[in-house]
Amino acid sequence: MADIPLPQLGETVTEGTITKWFKKVGDTVAADEPLFEVSTDKVDTEVPSPIAGTLTEIRANAGDTVPVGTVVAVVGAAGAAPVAAPPAAPAAPVPASAPVAAAPVAPASAPAPAPAPVADAAPAAGSGLLLSPVVRRLLADHAIDPAAVTGTGPGGRITREDVLDHIDRHAVKPVAAAAAAPATATPTPTPTPSVAPTAPAAAVPPASPAPAAARPAAAPVAPAPAAPKGAEPAAPVERRTVVPLSKIRRLTGAHMIGSKSTSPHAFSVVEVDYSNVDRVRAAERERWRAAEGFSLTYLPFISRALVDAIAEFPHMNASIDGDNLVVHGYVDLGIAVDLDYQGLLVPVVRDADSKRLRAIARDVNDLATRARARKLGPNEIQGATFTITNNGSAGSVLTMPIINQPQVAILSTDAIVRRPVVVEAEGSESIAIHPVGNLAMAWDHRAFDGAYAGRFLSRIKQMLETHDWSAEL
Repeated sequence: MADIPLPQLGETVTEGTITKWFKKVGDTVAADEPLFEVSTDKVDTEVPSPIAGTLTEIRANAGDTVPVGTVVAVVGAAGAAPVAAPPAAPAAPVPASAPVAAAPVAPASAPAPAPAPVADAAPAAGSGLLLSPVVRRLLADHAIDPAAVTGTGPGGRITREDVLDHIDRHAVKPVAAAAAAPATATPTPTPTPSVAPTAPAAAVPPASPAPAAARPAAAPVAPAPAAPKGAEPAAPVERRTVVPLSKIRRLTGAHMIGSKSTSPHAFSVVEVDYSNVDRVRAAERERWRAAEGFSLTYLPFISRALVDAIAEFPHMNASIDGDNLVVHGYVDLGIAVDLDYQGLLVPVVRDADSKRLRAIARDVNDLATRARARKLGPNEIQGATFTITNNGSAGSVLTMPIINQPQVAILSTDAIVRRPVVVEAEGSESIAIHPVGNLAMAWDHRAFDGAYAGRFLSRIKQMLETHDWSAEL
């Protein structure tokens, strides 16, 4: 018999919503066969059964949101009798409470039992839609009825992108900002009548008509923005919009603060001339795209150089466990992927030290593509021994990343730009225009010192600038 818990699906994920069960109680399941689908702030994925047997119990229904680690199902031996008690329990109290006093006393209390099971799955009463935590939060924050949003996810499920598109199309403000808008608009009608009687008393000769005296004070507040745009009250809240921090932002912040307080962060940078890499990329660009179906970027070259350098500097590929440095004999390389500015996911290239450039490039492209589509499995986003964050793709030229605990280092690959550099040829120096970029690394000073970190970065730089990359392609 095996308990099936909700797995950890990312460093900052604390809960998930069961969106679909592929099996029912009493069904036979094979090892690694999908049992259910779960949706979190970061990923939608299928969770497989760890053993073969019979699904004897389901403890979380479709639509339920449960914390990570909660047992959601039990798989017993083949032919094991299903546990049928839990489904009967919730059915009894529901009808018993409804007829007692709901009809004569409080009509509002009668519908309460009916929407209760749906409340976990959607923020609006009466909706039977299954929604992930991030979607529920966005809908609630903007007071949007889920029935008004068209879902493009599997089975018509509403995704985060669907909600964001709806917000953009209809210029929906967050509840906090919407609540602030009436506060600025309501003072307008209130002072108008009170100023009207006072104005004639204070200045009768110059301003006999009361409305003319009242309007100059009220004009900047509400009528001015309403005139050009009609019903669109954007101007009053443009200067200050309150956006509540999402759960993923709060958890990311807590994770980063924890890392800074745990590791004595130090920072080292090298500048790399990528002309050696660029020659190969230019020569192979068309053949590579035709064969692989995606572009050959700088990231696979950097990843390859990094795993080879780790072989010479093994303490870079380690983690801290209490007062011990645990040096790993393999490299599981984490690649940070941006999720449309909503957070980061770190899928893992397993055994990267055993792979050459083409295999690493395929893995990186596949993992990044599925990360953005929320299609990664639980085992694909945890357990990295070293992490690369590719800030250069966003244009950053120098980034100080924060270590992903309990690792001891993280490398930032910053933007590669064309710059004049000094080159040597046949004993003389000249100026040439080459692609140049920084490799910036944050590292844990408990694990090693600056000389070790600096020589490790210098080795990566040397390989990128001198290795015969064409031989690998």
